[in-house]
Amino acid sequence: MMNDLFTDVGYVSLNHVGEELCGDNVEIVRKNDELVTVLADGLGSGVKACILSTLTSKIISTMISEEMSIDECVETIAATLPVCRDRGVAYSTFTIMRFTSGSETEIIQFDNPMVILLRDGKNFEYPVSEREIGGKKIFETRISLKNDDVFIAMSDGAVYAGAERVLNYGWQRENIIAYAEGAYDYRNTAKIIASNLADECNRLYDMKPTDDTTVLAVQIRKRKYCSVAFGPPEDPADDEKIMSEFLASPGRHIVCGGTTSKIAARYLKKEIVPKNQNDDPSIPPASFIDGIDLVTEGIITMAKVLDYANDYIGSNSMFKVWNRQNDAASELARMLLREATNIIIFAGRAKNTAHKNEAISFNIKLKVIEELKAVLEKMDKTVVVNYY
Repeated sequence: MMNDLFTDVGYVSLNHVGEELCGDNVEIVRKNDELVTVLADGLGSGVKACILSTLTSKIISTMISEEMSIDECVETIAATLPVCRDRGVAYSTFTIMRFTSGSETEIIQFDNPMVILLRDGKNFEYPVSEREIGGKKIFETRISLKNDDVFIAMSDGAVYAGAERVLNYGWQRENIIAYAEGAYDYRNTAKIIASNLADECNRLYDMKPTDDTTVLAVQIRKRKYCSVAFGPPEDPADDEKIMSEFLASPGRHIVCGGTTSKIAARYLKKEIVPKNQNDDPSIPPASFIDGIDLVTEGIITMAKVLDYANDYIGSNSMFKVWNRQNDAASELARMLLREATNIIIFAGRAKNTAHKNEAISFNIKLKVIEELKAVLEKMDKTVVVNYY
C-alpha cells in the first residue's frame, strides 16, 4: 500500500493427523495498491483436498488480480468444481478478502466460517449481504478500514477443534471471538495473531487435528520504519557519511557490531554503556548509546535473528522465545520482525580485522545480510540495503 497504512498478512495451517498435505490452501497476491487473499478448504483431506483447495485459491486469486469481477470468479469455480453428488456439498469452500489502497476491503464468503473483525480489539459486527452466484449462496461485505483493524478468516477445522475431546460441540464462533479479544495486542503482527489462534486449535485437538485447520489474519497497521547500521564502511573516511545518512533516516535506529558501535559513539560524542542481559548466554549482551535505540554485537546476534526470521515465516514456533527473552537477539527480532514494516540496512564492506580469516568473516556477513533481506521481504516488508 502506498499510503501510511500497511496491510499485514499471515497464516498458519495444521494438517489432518496422519496427512502430509494440507487440504486447505491460502493464496496471497499483492499488485500495485491492492492485496488479495484467498483461503480455500478442499473437501475431505489429503491429496484430493489439497488439489481442490489449491486449484480453487489459485483460480480465484489470479482472476481477481487480473481485475475480473467476483461474479466471473465464482461462476468459473462453480463450473470447474461442481457440488459433490454423494455428499451434496461443494468440493471447495472459500473466503476472499480484497484490500484496496489501505482504505477499503471487500469480503466474499462461501461456506467457510464467517470472518471475524476486531476493531479496537473488540468484535465488530460488519454488514453482510447475501446473493446467489452460479448456484452458490455468497455473502458479501464492503467496509472502510481503520488503523489496527484485524480480519481473521479460517477453515472449518477451527470451529471443529475440541469436538468430542475437550469440548462437546467444538470451538464455537463466539468462543473464538472471546479468545481473539483476550489475546489481542496491537503490537502483534498478523502472523502472530494467526499463530496464537492455530496453537489454541491444536491444543483443543490434543495436538492431533482431525480436520485440516487454517487461520489467516490480516492486520491494518501504520507503517513503522527502522534503520540498521551493520559493519563499518570499506573506507574509514566514510565513517561520518554513513552515520550522517543513517541517523537522518526515519524511525528507530539500530547499530550492530563492535566497530560500528564505536563509530556511532564517536560521531554522537557519547559513551558506550554495556547492558546486563543474560537470558541467552550464547548471545553477546547489548549496549546503550544515547541517541541509538539498540546497540548489539554483529554477526552472532544477526545470525540468530535470521534463524528467528526463517522460523517466523514457517511454523513460528520460536515466537514465544524471542518475544519474551531479555537478550540482544530477541530485542532485535522484536524490532525487525514484529514492529518494522520498512527497513533500511546500512551495510559496511570493511573486513573485520578481529577475525583471523577476514575473507570468510566478510562473506558470512554479506550472506547473512542478503538472506535476512530475502526473508524480511517474504513477510511483505520493504527492505533497502545500502552498501558502503
